Amino acid sequence: MKIAIGSDHRGAAAVRHLLDHLREHGHDAEQLREPSEQGADYPEPAYAVASRVASGEADLGVLICGTGIGMSIAANKVDGVRAALAHDELTARLARSHNDANVICLSGDLLGDRKIEKIVDTFLDTEFEGGRHARRVDKITSIEKGQDPSA
Repeated sequence: MKIAIGSDHRGAAAVRHLLDHLREHGHDAEQLREPSEQGADYPEPAYAVASRVASGEADLGVLICGTGIGMSIAANKVDGVRAALAHDELTARLARSHNDANVICLSGDLLGDRKIEKIVDTFLDTEFEGGRHARRVDKITSIEKGQDPSA
């Protein structure tokens, strides 16, 4: 699977560890916009990863900042991206199976390397269930187009 990964300075160490883990498991993982020593503003890597996912250049994306919140907000501004903040394997599984999330956002400050591995592995291994959830995802797409989802 082709995975685009990005972080700000607070997620940099977690990303370095995660890249090795994903590559060891056969994924084509690429880090975009590596943060500098002076830091990084989270909207830049969020846009880079979200754009790759939205264009189809990457299957899924992973974003890590201090809390995951800023990355989630920024990535969700890109049409076609459904970025979900996840704190554990359950939220990662539901983000994929119910919401068809294509980007997962994580906290580099609150989660350790092993927990991040488990969350990302769950996210990557989970399929979208479709069914009643597809109707809801279609309504999200309507919002992206500026349409009332109840219409």
